[in-house]
Amino acid sequence: MKLSRLAIAVALLPATQAYADTNLSDSYQLPNMLVTSARQAEPRAQATAANTVFTRADIERLQARSLPELLRRVPGVLVSSAGGLPSLSLRGTGTAQTLVLLDGQRISSATSGFTRLDYLAIDSVERIEVIRGPRSSLYGADAIGGVIQIFTRSGEPGLNPEVRLAAGSEQSFQRSLSLSGGTEKTRVHLGASLDEREGFDITRDNIGADRDEDGQRTKALHLKLDHQFEADWKAGLSLNDQRGKNEYDDAYEFAPGSPRDEFRVSSYSGYLDGQLNETWNSRLELGRSFDRNRAVGSAFNDGLLETTRHSAAWINHISLTEQHQLALGTDWYEDRLNATTAYQEDSRDNMAFFAQHSYQGERFGTELGLRHDDNEQFGSHKSWNAAFSLPVGQWQRWILSYGEGFRAPTFTDLYAPPAWGPNPDLKPETSKTYELQWRADLSGTHFEASVYRTDVDDMIAWGGRQMENVNHARINGFEASAAQELLGWQTNLGVSIIDPRDRDSGRVLQRRAKRTLSLDLDRQFGDFGFGATWQAFSQRFDDSGFNASFQSERSTIPGYAVLDLRTSWRASPELRWEAKLENVLDKDYHQAQYQRTFGDMDSVYGYREQGRAGLIAVIWTPAL
Repeated sequence: MKLSRLAIAVALLPATQAYADTNLSDSYQLPNMLVTSARQAEPRAQATAANTVFTRADIERLQARSLPELLRRVPGVLVSSAGGLPSLSLRGTGTAQTLVLLDGQRISSATSGFTRLDYLAIDSVERIEVIRGPRSSLYGADAIGGVIQIFTRSGEPGLNPEVRLAAGSEQSFQRSLSLSGGTEKTRVHLGASLDEREGFDITRDNIGADRDEDGQRTKALHLKLDHQFEADWKAGLSLNDQRGKNEYDDAYEFAPGSPRDEFRVSSYSGYLDGQLNETWNSRLELGRSFDRNRAVGSAFNDGLLETTRHSAAWINHISLTEQHQLALGTDWYEDRLNATTAYQEDSRDNMAFFAQHSYQGERFGTELGLRHDDNEQFGSHKSWNAAFSLPVGQWQRWILSYGEGFRAPTFTDLYAPPAWGPNPDLKPETSKTYELQWRADLSGTHFEASVYRTDVDDMIAWGGRQMENVNHARINGFEASAAQELLGWQTNLGVSIIDPRDRDSGRVLQRRAKRTLSLDLDRQFGDFGFGATWQAFSQRFDDSGFNASFQSERSTIPGYAVLDLRTSWRASPELRWEAKLENVLDKDYHQAQYQRTFGDMDSVYGYREQGRAGLIAVIWTPAL
């Protein structure tokens, strides 16, 4: 498919209506509102991007205890693990090709390029918005597959404490305490948690210290303060800090030890939001994020990687007319690196300007956006997006869209240690995505479906001596979801089919399941709740093995399905019990492989995944 960007821009000049007068601080608490798609609050029905939203009520109903566990339910999202190192694929893209925001702040590592979602405390999360499809025209780098934004919990009027205690398999213990309170003008939420688990042995070869159990310990602190000065002005602060240790097995060491990562992921942000006049809303955001990882106990990987990011944004929403809206803004951020191994460069900054116009009429709606990024390391880059939405009757809507994305080279890509060979001439990875969506409410069922194609150029990969722009990928995909209350059961079904291929070799990209399915069933019987989740994944390929001649091998990883069960009991207005059983059938499966060499023999193993495991929790919310 060949489409001229200029032709699309001319055809889709107007854009969909935004709701600039909606309180942005409160809008993410409303199930029918969306913030991330247009970088402002708007009704979900009018958002042009395919999206999935999890509210706090969803998190509690599903008894999700980590963000990866929750995200596996999203059509097109594949969360995998390779020896305890998680990876995220959104619509067949790579981990570093999805932008992750925490209260509006980028929290990905500027060295590895991805975010350790498993480190983030879910007890402090109020809402998660998953935008599927490129959004670089609004957010800049790394939004090729989409954007995941995590909103933390805000305070409520009064004084509302909550205590949660849980214990489960593999010596798992979870403790959290929070206090929410305030007045109509000032609200605060303060929370702390400590999660510990002894874990299980991730590897299967039983060599040396690889026999040990690989656990994790995370302590987290959360603070959020919002204040309404008057009807048109408000401000707020947010603090999130997670730190601890994560144990793993380094499968490629000849004399296995007991390696671990000592980590810290944190973000601090503040905003000032005001209605300057009847048509103009302005918002100023300042932030700092911090990603620190110290590897300890590994013969090859010991050392410190630490990145600090300072950021600022000025976002303006202007209502030109009732149907025409305009968003204008500027972004700035600076990354700084501190590492045990010296890099050729250890800092960079990025300045960007963006504009998006939206129109929503009775017969159709349109959206057109453009962003210009100027980065100290890789130069200037422009990103476009355009969309045309067509209502059909009262209950259906079709959306045709085009979007561009790009991924910025990381510090490691550009200025790897001298032994690897730096390549400061790397260009950003770029993408073009064409998509057709259908949304409908028919016979009490809400349907969503998308077909899309994404072409990625200049993919960054190891070229033999250094990182190079060598690969090109083509991803064709279909995804669909359905939500309905059936015989009293709340039912949510998600299906995804992708065909992600390297255009040069024709091979399917590694560690991507081409077909995924997720089904949630939940029902409330008075004070008792029951639920089940069934997830199925097709086979995938893994290129990580090497034979004695160092020729790349391709192994097939079998598909699998996992069943989880959960129940809850509201013993009193202040006391709730929860219990869940994961992998009920004790399915033995793996999502990635590693290789051991014994003399002239190579043996390939699959990293072990969670077997059958249970967890019981009590939640106390005393009335004060």
